[in-house]
Amino acid sequence: MTTTGRVSFVGAGPGAADLITLRGARRIAEADVVVWAPSAVDAECVREHARADAELVDFSRVTQEEITDLYRRAAASRLTVVRLHAGDAATGGGVQEQHDLCLRLGLEVEVVPGVSVVAAAAAKIGREITLTEASSTVLISPESSELVQEFAALQTTMAATVSGARTGQFVEKLLQGGYSETTPVVVAYKVSQADELVVHTTIGELEAVVKKHKLYRPTLFLVGSAVKAPTRRVSTSATTSVDEPIRAARPTRWSRRAASRISTRVDEPVPAAPVPAAAPAEPNPAWTAVEEIQQSVRKPAEEPAPKPKLTVVAAEKPKPPTVRASTATPKKKPAARKPKRTS
Repeated sequence: MTTTGRVSFVGAGPGAADLITLRGARRIAEADVVVWAPSAVDAECVREHARADAELVDFSRVTQEEITDLYRRAAASRLTVVRLHAGDAATGGGVQEQHDLCLRLGLEVEVVPGVSVVAAAAAKIGREITLTEASSTVLISPESSELVQEFAALQTTMAATVSGARTGQFVEKLLQGGYSETTPVVVAYKVSQADELVVHTTIGELEAVVKKHKLYRPTLFLVGSAVKAPTRRVSTSATTSVDEPIRAARPTRWSRRAASRISTRVDEPVPAAPVPAAAPAEPNPAWTAVEEIQQSVRKPAEEPAPKPKLTVVAAEKPKPPTVRASTATPKKKPAARKPKRTS
């Protein structure tokens, strides 16, 4: 528990529960309250990392006034709160306004960056999105979608999150800004999740692709020549005739020496190799690290046994000699007889 209460704005990554950072997982494990939107962050991410007694708040079902009251309660009761954001909390999601509000309420504030959706989409298609003549990428959020035409004039790689229902308007602004209909586009929806969708297309076919897959929610579009799908090289072995003999590899001096050492005599029976037992599944090292962090946070280390107190024993003082009083009546000494007078 902190001295003033703490609010951590954590980037949950593109969606997969194992793409959250270790610091983000630790903050969730420490949190008394976790605020998240199930439509934006996978529920597994919360189940895997949150404490069993943590209070879970659905961000999509509360108002801004209720969130403000939650921050006030955190300041008064010294609670730790985590506000989960999809992707990277440092590059969007309305964090700035909430960040400043928490500072005014006297809370400790922290922003934990995460894997952005743009980075996850670029990694999925295996393309370096900054590999252009201008060597830059323009990020466009839904709030700045009206600037698509101005940014399109730069002719750089564009990463735009746009509502699927407005794809027609998005295509029109791209063409007005100077892109051609043959410009490559990557449609990335729910990247890294179980139901992800990644499609290569062009600006001229973009609207038809979105309608085909019924993408009406905010979707990421990567636009530019840098996201063009690479051409696969056909292996020569695939076109080789089946009747053509395969040449054996020429043995080297090292391979001949190794073969002579491990060769066995013909008359010596070769023991049958034992059937190996099914090896247990190896734990994922990333999850192991996360679980160790969770256990260290959820179950504090046992307090060491108290050291025995030193008892100072005073030195015994020498006892004075004991004088026993006698209870018997003392005998009286016989009185001395007076000498008789002689006449």
